[in-house]
Amino acid sequence: MNPFVSDPAVRQRFVEFLGGDTLDHATAAFLTHTDGRPFDRRDLRPAAELDWFLERDMDVARSLADSESHLLHLDVEYVNFDSPAEAFVDPWRCFELQEPVVNVIESLLLELGIQPLHLITGQGHHFVWRIRRDSEIAARIGALCPAPELIAPCMERVPPVLTGSILAADQAAFTAIALLIEFLAHGIKERATAFSDLPVEITAVHVGPCATAQREMISIDISEYGDPLHTRTIRMPFTNYRKPWQTGIASRFQIEEELPAIRSIPLHEMDFRQAIKVRQVDDEVRDLAQRACVRIPLQEEGTQRLLEHYLASRLRRFHEFYYSAQHDPRERWPETYGRTPLEHLPHCARHVLECPNDLLLKPAGMQLVTRCLLAQGWHPRHIAGLIRSKFEDPSYGWGIDWNDYEAATRADFYTRLFACLHLTGLDRLVDLNCTSTREKGFCFPPSAGTCDLEPSRQKLLAKLLP
Repeated sequence: MNPFVSDPAVRQRFVEFLGGDTLDHATAAFLTHTDGRPFDRRDLRPAAELDWFLERDMDVARSLADSESHLLHLDVEYVNFDSPAEAFVDPWRCFELQEPVVNVIESLLLELGIQPLHLITGQGHHFVWRIRRDSEIAARIGALCPAPELIAPCMERVPPVLTGSILAADQAAFTAIALLIEFLAHGIKERATAFSDLPVEITAVHVGPCATAQREMISIDISEYGDPLHTRTIRMPFTNYRKPWQTGIASRFQIEEELPAIRSIPLHEMDFRQAIKVRQVDDEVRDLAQRACVRIPLQEEGTQRLLEHYLASRLRRFHEFYYSAQHDPRERWPETYGRTPLEHLPHCARHVLECPNDLLLKPAGMQLVTRCLLAQGWHPRHIAGLIRSKFEDPSYGWGIDWNDYEAATRADFYTRLFACLHLTGLDRLVDLNCTSTREKGFCFPPSAGTCDLEPSRQKLLAKLLP
């Protein structure tokens, strides 16, 4: 085993992050590895088996699911659709570009009285805190679960090895926490846009070229809330970060020899410039482990304030409108969603629906379809129902395993996200035009005639929520 991970201080930090005083008493539901790999139930191991990962010098992630707490997690990262290696080749620039957004996040959380654990990874930042499962605030949040009919399908997908570790109440709380995190993401986007040199978007939705002529952006990545709780994890501090190698980015761009080995670390008593240096040197990371606690902090009072702000918000009103409708029952899909007339849609949106794999899995594909169907007068929950019906149609040969992920949850999350960004006034549709759509890679012109997104844009601008 690498001497670094055998260091007593480093091991104590591992145990802290897993929620216990010893590995045998850790509260994390499971461990797995994360870099470049989709969720695989065969890779799940109890926290007590941490050494299995360390002996193989692997990356390690802990579950968001926890036996004592509900975790709240916010992720921000630099994304470049044209040069995916940019964050690893020039981390100084990429973290500098994130700094205005990170400053806004820290300011917003400070206003709420939330002091999260702040971690830095290969291409971004993580903020995480917790509330007790048996607390009053947890009960209030859990009662907001917006789609109780979808809890059972998520629970049916929980692997047998996790039976008893993840309960229906945990999934309900996770589904409700998503509403609060979405609200927080709205506040971040609204404040940070004016200070950022790059577009600030919620999730890694495609953008057009910036001043650099590259399609790069800062992602407030809350996409984990679009999947069942049992599939979602957080990278462990002081462990390896192997994403550029595991995903093939390093080999594809021939930079294997240029990239230093790095570790995820807490941003403790340093700025990102120092952190970029420290994370490359095991001796310095070991020294950091001597003085930086990574126990996920309990932040119930601040989370209470977050809840109160959310309940009084414009977004809350939209969420209530969104969930006032239900997806059509599956047995009716052949006569409802299956007969959706597509000829009146812009050709680009029609193409995404007719050839959905994998265009409809991409956030930008769901964004385009959501916008165009909203302009046609669809209720957003039925847009999600249509997308769900595509996801659940095996004839499209999906590369995603819907036995682990849950199609209705995924469709609801992204449709709700993109619909509410517009209907609450935060998304002013500046990129809903043919030029921007072409730059994003989502223009599919018809073989004859023309395609024009401007009528859809004008209809949508008249539909802002009062």
